[in-house]
Amino acid sequence: MNINMASIGPSKLGVMPEVMGFSHQELSLVMFKKFKLARKQLLQQNLTFTNRRKTGIAQAIAPEATKATGATSSSVPLANYVPVYVMLPLDVISLDNVFRNQDKCEKQFKELRAAGVDGIMVDVWWGIVEANGPRQYDWSAYRNLFQLVQKTGLKIQAIMSFHQCGGNIGDDVYIPIPKWVLTIGENNPDIFYTNRAGTRNKECLSLAVDNQPLFESRTAVQMYSDYMRSFRENMSDFLEAGSIVDIEVGLGPAGELRYPAYTQSQGWKFPGIGEFQCYDKHMRTDFKEAVTKAGYRQWDLPDDAGTYNDIPVKTGFFGPNGTYLTEKGKFFLTWYSSKLLLHGDQILDEANKAFLGCKVKLSAKVAGIHWWYKDASHAAELTSGYYNLDNREGYRPIARMLSRHHGTLNFTCLEMRNSEQPAYAKSGPQELVQQVLSVGWKENIDVAGENALSRYDGYAYNQILLNARPNGINKSGPPKLKMAGLTYLRLSEKLLQKRNFNTFKTFVKKMHADLDYCPEYEKPAPLGRSKMEISMDELVAATQRTKPFPWDEQTDARIGGILAEYWDRLLNTFFLSN
Repeated sequence: MNINMASIGPSKLGVMPEVMGFSHQELSLVMFKKFKLARKQLLQQNLTFTNRRKTGIAQAIAPEATKATGATSSSVPLANYVPVYVMLPLDVISLDNVFRNQDKCEKQFKELRAAGVDGIMVDVWWGIVEANGPRQYDWSAYRNLFQLVQKTGLKIQAIMSFHQCGGNIGDDVYIPIPKWVLTIGENNPDIFYTNRAGTRNKECLSLAVDNQPLFESRTAVQMYSDYMRSFRENMSDFLEAGSIVDIEVGLGPAGELRYPAYTQSQGWKFPGIGEFQCYDKHMRTDFKEAVTKAGYRQWDLPDDAGTYNDIPVKTGFFGPNGTYLTEKGKFFLTWYSSKLLLHGDQILDEANKAFLGCKVKLSAKVAGIHWWYKDASHAAELTSGYYNLDNREGYRPIARMLSRHHGTLNFTCLEMRNSEQPAYAKSGPQELVQQVLSVGWKENIDVAGENALSRYDGYAYNQILLNARPNGINKSGPPKLKMAGLTYLRLSEKLLQKRNFNTFKTFVKKMHADLDYCPEYEKPAPLGRSKMEISMDELVAATQRTKPFPWDEQTDARIGGILAEYWDRLLNTFFLSN
């Protein structure tokens, strides 16, 4: 899956919050002073440094960086175990549908398995498999990949990737949606999400055409359903063997259930508020029907919400006493977010039917839009379709919808801390993660997650460990709160570098609560049929804001100490970033 844009930020790994406002020269001076101070502190603790700049410093702190604390395996029940998966490179299957570098992949998979990793996650690109025409599926390359994964003893999380790869942070390859679909869009551009200026976004199809028979007599939902049914038929042996344990259903850009409100290829930069994406003719018609039915025919779509890189206060919609607080604004935001919920509900229902009876979990990914979270407007969340305010719960309706399909809520930005974000962005990744995970648990569904950016340091891993078990390990039984799984982004040569991989192996062990790798842990029950449809009234009732579950201040399965964390950040910034 391409990296979730919802969790990016401009800060360098390990840059301390107090230097975020300095110019480049001032920043260098401040960090150099911090470096000298940290080095002096380490020397006072009788740590020996060599004169070799990168290698010597890494060697000096590596033992401390990989030192871990926590319960021992003999004292911890298996219920504390959190499985760890690793995302494969975006182009592990090439655009021309070939599994290249098989020998290299086999070596890497064996290294992951030896490190205790439970499995891998991989995008199964619609634009590759159905590239040659409607219902012309070619699964051969993915079958070759799955055979190798199975051979090396890893489990598989497969993403039904109905979106484009390319155009977002972290996308170093380009894989479009099927060309024959893009050709249809050339004559009918309203199949794509559209902003107020009329710019089309071709990352994925607009939810407005979910039920429009515009694709060789099929609707968008029918295309997605056919694709998933074909996957089941052609991967039945892997499903029956228990090698495939999770199907993540792509529901929008980057595979996430959201609107493409902040797209780098259209000029968006962090921390811009983004733009509403509902100005194609189908969405305009739908909105006009909705306001007419409600008796507000004079209302139209927002014209005061700014552009991609605005800040809330500069717009009429998101500013103080802005339109979002008026009855007109509330009506629009309810309509906009409800369309997204219905979109996810319908496609997940088709996924449930496609994989009914298979021993797999269904999951959907929700974006971690942490910037402007601490602004009253939550502007970036609103443009993305998450109607979340300080006094309104925007994520529990999604969790409730997922509960109907026995679905897992997969969230992101688990490694991020508020202190790593610039003050002007009013970010709150820690509170956001706490809120979203809490509502998932309150709806009695599994909650999983992933990091937003590739990190290799104990400081980031410790934050993930805290989120994975917010109240720590329970030596007497199941922990109070626990994530169902973690997918690490992403497999790379840098991850497998000795020092990075040693720290990663310690992290995996800590996620497993110091227990040995358990191949039998991940055995989903046969998928049951989706429950009764949830009324809109029930979903609206879920918007009442409640307090999240409490989090401990730090994980009880810590990798290294405070000094090691500080040094990790310093090394990431100055020595190991190349």
